[in-house]
Amino acid sequence: MTTHAPQAGQAVTLPTTLDEAVAALTAMPAAVPVAGGTDLMASVNSGQLRPAALVGLGRISEIRGWQYLDGHALLGAGLTHARMGRPDFAALIPALAAAARAAGPPHIRNAGTLGGNIASAAPTGDALPVLAALEATLIIAGPGGARREIPVSHLLAGMDMLRAGELIGYVRVPLLHAPQVFLKATGRTGPGRAVASVALVLDPARRGVRCAVGAIAPMALRPLEAEQWVAGLIDWDNNRALVPEALNAFGEYVAAACIPDAAPAEDGSVAQLPPAVLHLRRTVAALARRALGRALS
Repeated sequence: MTTHAPQAGQAVTLPTTLDEAVAALTAMPAAVPVAGGTDLMASVNSGQLRPAALVGLGRISEIRGWQYLDGHALLGAGLTHARMGRPDFAALIPALAAAARAAGPPHIRNAGTLGGNIASAAPTGDALPVLAALEATLIIAGPGGARREIPVSHLLAGMDMLRAGELIGYVRVPLLHAPQVFLKATGRTGPGRAVASVALVLDPARRGVRCAVGAIAPMALRPLEAEQWVAGLIDWDNNRALVPEALNAFGEYVAAACIPDAAPAEDGSVAQLPPAVLHLRRTVAALARRALGRALS
């Protein structure tokens, strides 16, 4: 994972259960949990981070799978991108599987985990807009066997942070049994970091559309007004029909909500957005339009 040798005296703990991992973090407050290490070890190798101790999560089998629970999928935080990208998982949560397959080259997908993607909260994390659109929740493991549940959006927005000794144990995702789409644009060919990404899911039971835009801001953005507007135009009783003009309008609505025009100056004039920002806005509009079109097709 790293070309650097461990520092002298650095403690490495390898628990086999989630509660053992929590106990280790509680006993060593300076310890850093590590699963795939794709983000952590990059920081170590660059010299940005020198953890005093490590708590390895790779041997905790209980968080490396998933199960069905009351209309939800309970996903272990230790699920790798490679595992989520397989066909059986894709049949369960298609958008999350698509994001996992786009997460990077094979060595990244084989090591990187769902929980690590959430905990690192990198703006370009491919799973994050999908989890935001699905309105997923996190089950947090704490000292003494405690468990608490928070919306994933709260953690990403800093509204509810992990406390001392806590770990992300599971991700609860509602099973909508409806079309889901994940698309992203990169600055180069092949798998790479997203310049912009869009996750879109349909919720026929509630006659709703959920959309989240990733990579363009510190956290995934939900254009709620655009969601409500387009959901009101869809003919849910007639094969979810939507006029083509509404697709283009939805894309523009999402892009304008996530990348708004500059605020008017004192004299009432409005400055033109820089060309790079305008290009990014067009990219978001195209992704949102295509995502909705594929979901409705």
